Amino acid sequence: MDIVWIGLAFLFGVLLNRFHIPPLVGYLLAGIGLSFTPYEAGSLLHEIAHLGVIFLLFTVGLHISLKGILQKEVLGVGLIHLAISTAIFVPVSLFFGLSVEAAVIVSITLGFSSTVLAAKGLETRNELSAYYGRLSIGILIVQDLVAIGIIAYAGGGVPSPYAVVLLGLPLVRPLLSRLLYLVERDELLLLMALSLAIGGDVLFEWFNLSGELGALVMGMLFVNDDKAEQLEKKIWGIKEAFLVGFFLEIGLGGFPGTSGLYMIGVLLLILPLKAILFFGLFMAFKLRARTGFLATVTLTAYSEFTLIAGAVAAAAGIIPSEVIVILGLLTAISYVINSILVRYEDPIWQRMNTFLRRFERDVKHPDHQPVSVGAAEFLVIGLGLTGQAALKHFKESNRAAVGIDINPDRVKALMDDGYRAIYADAQDAFFWEELDMRKVKTILIVMSGEIYTKEFIVEQLRKKNFRGTIKVLTQNTREEQIIRKAGGNPASVPAVQMGEKMAQLSIEEG
Repeated sequence: MDIVWIGLAFLFGVLLNRFHIPPLVGYLLAGIGLSFTPYEAGSLLHEIAHLGVIFLLFTVGLHISLKGILQKEVLGVGLIHLAISTAIFVPVSLFFGLSVEAAVIVSITLGFSSTVLAAKGLETRNELSAYYGRLSIGILIVQDLVAIGIIAYAGGGVPSPYAVVLLGLPLVRPLLSRLLYLVERDELLLLMALSLAIGGDVLFEWFNLSGELGALVMGMLFVNDDKAEQLEKKIWGIKEAFLVGFFLEIGLGGFPGTSGLYMIGVLLLILPLKAILFFGLFMAFKLRARTGFLATVTLTAYSEFTLIAGAVAAAAGIIPSEVIVILGLLTAISYVINSILVRYEDPIWQRMNTFLRRFERDVKHPDHQPVSVGAAEFLVIGLGLTGQAALKHFKESNRAAVGIDINPDRVKALMDDGYRAIYADAQDAFFWEELDMRKVKTILIVMSGEIYTKEFIVEQLRKKNFRGTIKVLTQNTREEQIIRKAGGNPASVPAVQMGEKMAQLSIEEG
């Protein structure tokens, strides 16, 4: 009967996707729908769900460094927010009849945000390495570590005294990296990615620690490795397929009774307070309003770790089992809310940015953006392979050029190599309003992502009365029309140019 949940998940995913809602919400609804039927989840679905989370956290770990987690903004915002939100949720939990112990555990977990949803959203937007993306993931890891502590308290087990040997994992990194470089065939690279993720899970569970944390740590061992991106690409498809099982399993929790629905209603009303608290703390830690807003949107949802920790507590008899059903539906609804917020984050920001900027502190921000590109005549937006190639060509031609990227590590690496590069969020309208670029003649927009992001940047440049040339990398005729309408000059995709060049060479040789 496994074909039933696979087919239903596919149908719901396609339907929701047509309304620009992430398919994962459809998987949740499919699970809730199945909960009203005689269908019962088997061990296969549970194993697939578990592996989906393992693979996702492994890919997240590939983007996370311990240095980033230990930042004061990450620890400060993460721990203070968790403490205040717990104080808010405890009275609510007590009001709905939970014991003091159960209320405290549930309240702590309600302060968590969804690691799966945030990581998946950031990955889709290609912003895991952006400052606000790493800030968000760092806070989520802090929360996940607290969740592991709750699981240990509630019956998940006390870590083995021998777990200290895991601190030596960085010592085996050179060996694993060397092995990775010996792997050339695609199927072997995929097998190694799966082995690392599952191996981290098994290794940490062997020492009575969270397997999810183990997969994350294994990914972190390869941060900044040249082949990290290849590992991620190889495991990507399998991860996406297995995550279907995770969201289905959440939905199969069923539908709560009347009192449970009241509790869900109250907790949904508190969700905006979680968001406001996040934004306020980001401002208190001297971040820019734009960064605080994006991180807040990313973190505005309840967490799957609420369900994981809650299930352990329910198995230990600390929390009533029906509470897990309530938390499951609450999490599903918050996912829908988050998907809407993420989809419309730019329009919301445009409407609210003047108001939100009032809360910025008049100090130097850790995510400071430049106000001038100096004497540069060429501006390259997006410093992936294409952007770096353009920047290199300008330098070799002795032309004054500067690159812009949202990934501070990438910017620093290019600067160390002698290129002019600056950290900035090209999707921030205020950045373009403030930027002095009077000597710029041509702008190249070669960043990855949706065409509407590029369209927005072109519109901001024209609104700033930039009269120079704006060349935008496009993929098809539809994108070319969008860019022309916005005031930019579309450039054909390299694949088209390669095809034309090969045809030309064939003719010449014929």
